[in-house]
Amino acid sequence: MTDIPVLEITNVEKHFGGLVALDSVNAAVESGKLTAIIGPNGAGKTTLFNVITGILPASAGQLKFQGQDITRKSAHEISRLGLARTLQIKSVFNGMTVRENLWIAAQSRDGVFKPFQRASKSKRANETADRICEELGLSALANQEASNLSYGDIALLEIGLALATEPKLLLLDEPICGMGPAETEQTVAKIQELAKRIDIVIIEHDIEVVFDISEDIIVMNLGQILARGTPKEIASNVAVRAAYLGDDDA
Repeated sequence: MTDIPVLEITNVEKHFGGLVALDSVNAAVESGKLTAIIGPNGAGKTTLFNVITGILPASAGQLKFQGQDITRKSAHEISRLGLARTLQIKSVFNGMTVRENLWIAAQSRDGVFKPFQRASKSKRANETADRICEELGLSALANQEASNLSYGDIALLEIGLALATEPKLLLLDEPICGMGPAETEQTVAKIQELAKRIDIVIIEHDIEVVFDISEDIIVMNLGQILARGTPKEIASNVAVRAAYLGDDDA
């Protein structure tokens, strides 16, 4: 393990006209820990993910990934460095099979997307697609069209699309949103397995899940970091309980 944080966020701001969506956000994400970001709707969580991954430019501040400045890099450049994310609104290729989805994502890692190249021509992409199917428990569904999958399996497939780019840091935006208990349990178990070999930051509204799987929790409110600590520290934080966890006595 290195002493350099996998991700450093320094005085990052994001403005939309007169609206300040991110206000002097400072955080360092340590490698080897599953970090969660929580907060009420509108706190700036997804905006922060968008700025980190280059989808939105920061209005001010600096971002470093594994010690390298990525503040002004494009989303494609950041992805190539090994930073991947999933979306709050699930996004897969519905007209293609699970394996075809993963193959396309794996091939994109080679830098030039070749949609009409025969699958047999790309050995590495084939191997990656098969490996991720196995890793996420999707092998039995490999030839199913994505449009026929359950919500939980779509969420796993989207995680698979991110994994196919061979990330060093994976940002998951509400991966279990809308799931029933069984699907939640399945997806959480997979995330915990992945966290043993890939650094993960997760945005999630299910507080029970967050407290169960996270080692480090960042609480955001109104575009700022309100608190940070272990699950035990966050659960007992008076300001967090008042702003987010709904403690009327706080």
